Amino acid sequence: MAAVRRFLQPPPGSFFLFGPRGTGKSTWLAQVFPEALRLDLLAPDVLRAYQARPERLAELIAAAGKTAHTVVIDEIQKAPQLLDVVHALVEQRRDLRFVLTGSSARKLRHGAANLLGGRLVAVHMGPFMAAELGDCFDLMRAQTNGLVPLVWQAVDPQATLAAYASLYLQEEVQAEALVRQIGDFARFLEVISFSQGSLLNLANLAREAEIPRKRAESYLGILEDLLISFRLPVFQRRAQRQLVQHQKFFCFDAGVFRSLRPRGPLDAPEEIGGIALESLVAQHLRALCQLRAGGAQLSFWRTRSGLEVDFVVYGPGLFMAIEVKHSSRIDRSDLKALRAFGEDYPEAERLLLSFCPEPLLIDGIRCEPLEAWLRQLRP
Repeated sequence: MAAVRRFLQPPPGSFFLFGPRGTGKSTWLAQVFPEALRLDLLAPDVLRAYQARPERLAELIAAAGKTAHTVVIDEIQKAPQLLDVVHALVEQRRDLRFVLTGSSARKLRHGAANLLGGRLVAVHMGPFMAAELGDCFDLMRAQTNGLVPLVWQAVDPQATLAAYASLYLQEEVQAEALVRQIGDFARFLEVISFSQGSLLNLANLAREAEIPRKRAESYLGILEDLLISFRLPVFQRRAQRQLVQHQKFFCFDAGVFRSLRPRGPLDAPEEIGGIALESLVAQHLRALCQLRAGGAQLSFWRTRSGLEVDFVVYGPGLFMAIEVKHSSRIDRSDLKALRAFGEDYPEAERLLLSFCPEPLLIDGIRCEPLEAWLRQLRP
């Protein structure tokens, strides 16, 4: 497959580039900074050398002289002690640009505090967006396999997906000794997959996974630090109704969710397909918020009486309420929550995405074919 041009634009100066494994960070950097001095900490010999002597980085850059303008360090969380050297070099040489990639934010929280406090900004790279793939995008394929570049471009996407969770369990969790009981963590992963796109209840999760609640909180924190899950808060600005307080849980990619979710005779394919479709929209909207100039916040809206709008996007010049329906038929009852949201927030653009064959306008609510809408969504 030809190289896919991503929407992410490099910020001026040095920056962190965060993203889960397999999302194409190294490929993008090779396209954007082909002449950069590169350090790959996934190579065991390189990692050992720079863990033993972090100052070796300064010596490497000094040897390159004035030809070294951009330095890329892949998987910086493997050797967080290098951050002190980077900090010193950023102060000494204004002509140097550092790009530090990471698939985990856990070890960087303390060490990166000063750098993240103003010297280095953080940008994020997630799965492909439909508009990045152009004519290669296929909704059903994306709904089944997700849009992680490593999986999308694989010869056998299903086998690659099946190995993806094992990769994180073995390389990121077990190898880094993030948990003591890897079996408990694997069971927690399976249980939390049933919370995809749903309100997060840690007490229930802990009970079903047969672990203490505090351990469930810790495991959820690990998932978020490894960038493979995120939570959506409730949209509460100028709230006029009683709203729920629980957040929504999402795995970062629809295909990864499906690989984690156990399936059996009692699991209806349309139920899992509906959740995967909502997840696909969630990851696109999250990318939109992260990549958009000026940013935006992604949330959802749900009243205590049960009215729910799947997604609310709120930012400078942008206010959208979006409902996703896994069907080609639209009934006026499907618009009930969006109508209620419009009563409280008449400023919002309201949108229903479904498999409908053509755009419609019903009660001031736009009903759009989902695939066409995803294809034109750009930050």
